[in-house]
Amino acid sequence: MKLIYVASLYAGDIEKNTEYAKRACRHVIHEGHAFFAPHLLYPQLLDDTDPQERQAGLDMGLAMLPRCDELWCYGDHTSSGMRMEIEEANKLGIPIR
Repeated sequence: MKLIYVASLYAGDIEKNTEYAKRACRHVIHEGHAFFAPHLLYPQLLDDTDPQERQAGLDMGLAMLPRCDELWCYGDHTSSGMRMEIEEANKLGIPIR
């Protein structure tokens, strides 16, 4: 079983984007893998509107990326946070889907 890092939009319509991220995670499960979705985890504990706390969440997510087998991006748009995750996965040689 692979560990998949799930990237999708969070900011903006948070309720809609959270539901979309949950569906993305379910897709990973149905594909037979485990998931890590930092944008579903860290906003539960950190204030995403506070720049320092938002950055802490981004940093913690990126700290987990090397432990993941692949990065799967969901959605038609990429946010600045998603672009950071993609760039880091490229640097680490982690496959991106």
